[in-house]
Amino acid sequence: MKTALVLGGTRFFGKNLVKTLLSKGVKVTLATRGKTPDDFGDRVERIFLDRVEKDSVIETTRGRKWDVIFDQICYSSHGAAVAVEAFRHSTSHYVLTSTLSVYGSLEKTCYEEDFDPYKYPISYTRRENISYQEGKRQAEAVFFQKAPFSVTAVRFPIVMGKDDYTDRLRFHVEKIMHEEEIGVPAIEAEMNFISQEEAGEFLVWCAEQKLKGPINACSNGTISLKNLFSYIEQAANKTAKTTSRLTDENSSPYGVDHSWTMSNEKASFWGYSFTNLQEWLPSLIKAFVESEKKVPLS
Repeated sequence: MKTALVLGGTRFFGKNLVKTLLSKGVKVTLATRGKTPDDFGDRVERIFLDRVEKDSVIETTRGRKWDVIFDQICYSSHGAAVAVEAFRHSTSHYVLTSTLSVYGSLEKTCYEEDFDPYKYPISYTRRENISYQEGKRQAEAVFFQKAPFSVTAVRFPIVMGKDDYTDRLRFHVEKIMHEEEIGVPAIEAEMNFISQEEAGEFLVWCAEQKLKGPINACSNGTISLKNLFSYIEQAANKTAKTTSRLTDENSSPYGVDHSWTMSNEKASFWGYSFTNLQEWLPSLIKAFVESEKKVPLS
């Protein structure tokens, strides 16, 4: 892989994806609307387009070719169809960022075969008209059923990191440090996570291997919300206040009602060595706690 186009490389683990590519000497083209600044300077080429408008994508990328295209920002069948048409002659391999959510609410560990995008019925619609879960299902279905190039769909659980703009981990840190109630339906429920650094690295690894089909990616190990809160309690020297009474203000963004886990056995079989959750999660929590201590009280 000598050249790569990245759709969505200015936020969260998209930045880690770009950093990993650059560290390997890949010539990176960053596709953006120009609304989010980045700190890559002249190390990347930038092109400006509207990801969901076919004419914009086609006109901006006409005649261009890349060894691999990474798509961090496809959330619907419409977006996938735009890419299939626009990049028909632009690449031989495509890496789509997908999600554990495609499996739905299975009360068992999720394996790749538990959702089959090759047979899933396609219903063409835009992102605003469907849920996140259905949008990602539809996106996978379009790519695997319609794309003339090979495709990898990387299914991530919740990604954690300092650059997480959703502030899901920060939500829990703030609640515990301020001794505010957290609403959780099942505090013993187990979950998988992956760090933003590993997410970026894994996407690049998939491109290097030219893996085809869906593949799960998560750090080794699971953790319950109870134990996650315990890490925060230790770092903050505070006690978590939890309740099963959920409100708009207290509901945990990790508040699943049963264990929600995935297997990374397929990727491990193909040679990827995942980190253990315990290797990075405690230090990340400590960083969030220290950051919160620096915030002035209002």
